[in-house]
Amino acid sequence: MVTAAIASILNLNHLLPLLIAQYGWLVYAGLFIVIFIETGVVVFPFLPGDSLLFLCGSLAAVSSQSLNPLVLLVLLSLAAIAGDSVNFEIGQHLGHYLTKPKWQRWLKPKYLHEAEHFFTRHGSSAIFLGRFMPVIRTFIPFTAGVSKMPYRKFILFNVLGGVAWVSVAVLAGYFFGNIALVKAHFELIMVAIILISLLPAAVMALKRKQDRPADAKE
Repeated sequence: MVTAAIASILNLNHLLPLLIAQYGWLVYAGLFIVIFIETGVVVFPFLPGDSLLFLCGSLAAVSSQSLNPLVLLVLLSLAAIAGDSVNFEIGQHLGHYLTKPKWQRWLKPKYLHEAEHFFTRHGSSAIFLGRFMPVIRTFIPFTAGVSKMPYRKFILFNVLGGVAWVSVAVLAGYFFGNIALVKAHFELIMVAIILISLLPAAVMALKRKQDRPADAKE
């Protein structure tokens, strides 16, 4: 799964312009679906959210492409917000069923535990902060739903996080994606974006491992 995800990311910068040329405005529907699924369906945490948004921004900056930056910001923010809302409802109504052992093939306990730890540590702000962390951003709304977080509180951080995540990624691509150095090493930039966004989760997991011996002694 991970290998396939990496391969799809590395081919995005070649595939997406071809799809735009062939299907035009219909590509917006495809982009909406990908962002919605990545944030809204808890079994698809490896879809290329960050890199796809960055690439869309860089293509929107090229006049020969048909992507409009304003449409991207509005449409994909709505996709991110709607996705998290659906994920929250799944967690709230089906969470205890989906966390049973027979579902562990699809819902990896490791990722779920990391999301639970992140949510416990940061509380409501985890909904916002988790947006910028691949994998965790897919599990955080699910975890919030399982924990019966009040929806009124959830939707506030959901909207703020969805708009901020999409805006940062798309505008970064719009302003920096067509710099000569970035274009020459686009595949490496995509991988770097993923690695950098995963860094907070890695640091959190490492810190938790270091804290375990101290907890065990107590």
